[in-house]
Amino acid sequence: MEIDENTSSKFRIEILNDEALKIIDSNTTVKVLASGFTWTEGPLWVENGDFLLFSDIPKNKVYKLFDNDTITYLHPSGSFDEDFKGSEPGSNGLLLNDQGELVLLQHGERKVVKMDAPLNNPKPEYTTIVDNYQGKKLNSPNDAVYDTYGNLYFTDPPYGLPNLLKDSGKELDFQGVYCLLTSGDLILLDKDIEFPNGIGISKDGKSLYVSQSNPLKAVWYKYAIITPGKVQNKQLFYDVTSFIDKEGYLGLPDGLKINKKDVVFASGPGGIWIFNPEGILLAQIFTGERTSNCAFGLDEKKLFITADDYVLSVDLK
Repeated sequence: MEIDENTSSKFRIEILNDEALKIIDSNTTVKVLASGFTWTEGPLWVENGDFLLFSDIPKNKVYKLFDNDTITYLHPSGSFDEDFKGSEPGSNGLLLNDQGELVLLQHGERKVVKMDAPLNNPKPEYTTIVDNYQGKKLNSPNDAVYDTYGNLYFTDPPYGLPNLLKDSGKELDFQGVYCLLTSGDLILLDKDIEFPNGIGISKDGKSLYVSQSNPLKAVWYKYAIITPGKVQNKQLFYDVTSFIDKEGYLGLPDGLKINKKDVVFASGPGGIWIFNPEGILLAQIFTGERTSNCAFGLDEKKLFITADDYVLSVDLK
């Protein structure tokens, strides 16, 4: 894909700590893989098929990127209501369960679901995994991560509701961070984050990270996981509130991923923020766009980034 000079000049990588050089080369460039979408989210690299899936939430679609070609993979992906009134009907986060099945967090349907069809023959047919807390509908499940035992941690902000926090269809009076245990029990971990969004677990399973997409308090939190479904010692991991509305720093804390070395790659103002487990900022990948999420591929040698209407990639070490 040909990139004009104005587009390519937005992209840059800034190394802020020599520790970053273990994972990314200072001369690495940001590449555009695809563009022209509405709002890209939920990137997922499917190792067995050698392709990337990602959501376009307003379009209510999941796309497949394979061999430099993008095709519609699922439609509808998040809402079956043709008269949906909100701006974000589609799926957001995408992930695979331990059976290799596609799991989607659906804004419009307000559910976490799994696709009933195999990955190589997708169909918009879904089985509900969870859609309520104590009998009340979820808001709009956003992002999720499995632990090594198969328990599902996810966030439930209001972004899929047509009128967000003031929506008349909102049944819960909070926005939760949850853990769905393999037993089927849904555990509320935190209800005090107004806009919970990205979520990740350290590789030893002892730390949970959650982003808050609140312009008044744009931060990431870190919790200690005591046992599956039980967290404590909530701490501020990093605060970027001072960057909100600053030139060159579009966006808020959003999706995040954690690599095998427990390095945190978090989308936030300006692009991707890269931290070590102690919350020291190692590097930044500037996209010049509101950046929603990222995902690893090719044995963590590549980072895929969804940023506004783009899908980008960066080579890692």
